[in-house]
Amino acid sequence: MQLKEVMTRDVEVIHPEATLQEAAEKMDALNVGPLPVCDGTRLVGMLTDRDMVVRAISAGRDPKTTKVRDVMTRDVVYAFEDQDVTDAAKLMEDKQIRRLVVLDRDKRLVGIVSLGDLAVDTGDERKTGEVLERVSEPARPDRSKA
Repeated sequence: MQLKEVMTRDVEVIHPEATLQEAAEKMDALNVGPLPVCDGTRLVGMLTDRDMVVRAISAGRDPKTTKVRDVMTRDVVYAFEDQDVTDAAKLMEDKQIRRLVVLDRDKRLVGIVSLGDLAVDTGDERKTGEVLERVSEPARPDRSKA
């Protein structure tokens, strides 16, 4: 089964020039934690609620003036819509992520897939459970800053 068969289409995005306040309002309205950051149809990053807290709020940055581009994650892990769901699950496991943006072969954003999508749409709950367990393994804390 290919990702295009299980992914969510019509993904809401945020522009890199939007403010963190705008992003937070959008996340709240959509009830989501991550937002792909797109400049037109080009994916340029990913913004999570954690990015906003760790990179902006904890540093005392003003959400009314701080731009999404200033705190977004630039190195986005993605898969292609024609890739097999097993490959996507392995990628999510390796990178310890619960959501994966999906691009077409021209590298335009066409969807997003979550572990839940893989569980529901593929019917392989055992495999999804294994991936979730590995994705959820706690990272070792960075004690160098202590």
